[in-house]
Amino acid sequence: MPINIPEGLPARKLLKKEKIFVMDEDRARTQDIRPLNIVILNLMPEKEKTELQLLRLLGNTPLQVNITFLHTATHVSKNVSKSHLDTFYTTFNEIKNHRYDGMIITGAPIEHFQFEDVNYWEELVEIMDWTKKNVTSVLHICWGAQAALYHHYGIDKFELPKKCSGIFQHTVTDPTVKLVRGFEDVFNVPHSRYTEVALEDIKSHPELKLLAVSDDAGVFLLKSKDNKHIMLTGHLEYDATTLAEEYERDLAKGLDVHMPENYFPNNDKNKTPLNTWRSHTHLLFSNWLNYYVYQETPYKWE
Repeated sequence: MPINIPEGLPARKLLKKEKIFVMDEDRARTQDIRPLNIVILNLMPEKEKTELQLLRLLGNTPLQVNITFLHTATHVSKNVSKSHLDTFYTTFNEIKNHRYDGMIITGAPIEHFQFEDVNYWEELVEIMDWTKKNVTSVLHICWGAQAALYHHYGIDKFELPKKCSGIFQHTVTDPTVKLVRGFEDVFNVPHSRYTEVALEDIKSHPELKLLAVSDDAGVFLLKSKDNKHIMLTGHLEYDATTLAEEYERDLAKGLDVHMPENYFPNNDKNKTPLNTWRSHTHLLFSNWLNYYVYQETPYKWE
């Protein structure tokens, strides 16, 4: 999928180096097709890394995609420059009169807060309510998935005895659902979180359908029955080294954290981890864009 992203975005050079098809605006205008418009609310602290991870996945199917990056107006990020945000990002007030084919709401390392105590919670609630009429399908990742479950369906998170960190096996619960079309019966997913949602809360909710679960990491993949919301409690978008970087960061902060499980070869943190989830990551994003965005979105928004 050729993706149309702003000229000068640092991820552009890296995507081209990886042979990801990045389209400039002049060429995009000459294609006689209606591109998909995807807005990404990037709540992660290291925004440039997340940009690259998500753009890599959105650039792997045969449709043209226009990307808009969104950041919160009520929270100032400490890990990205103001010039980067000013150049490549916009705020909700500037796009709230637009409609989008798809949206991604990322995770955020703020699980120790109650949702209402997050300083941009009211803004996020406004955005989530806005998506009901203005976005065809929303993909929620990790804390973003927990926020959606809490706001839309009244399902709260609970704290785990220790951080869920590592690579865990998951089982597909219904292979006939389009989102998991082509998935192996068992597949790996990276997780990095301190909280979880209860399996029984998901199973008993009439508006939700569970699609993948892990004996060790719990609920992973689910969707609303109207296909409006797709929720992932893990981080399929992570690079092979992301968990290692998080582990070293936590150790440097003096946090009492354990080594990510099933991650380093022979549990040796000096060995380079392998990416054992890449194919399912691309497949999930491709299925979402095809079946839940492209096939469902109107050609012209009324």
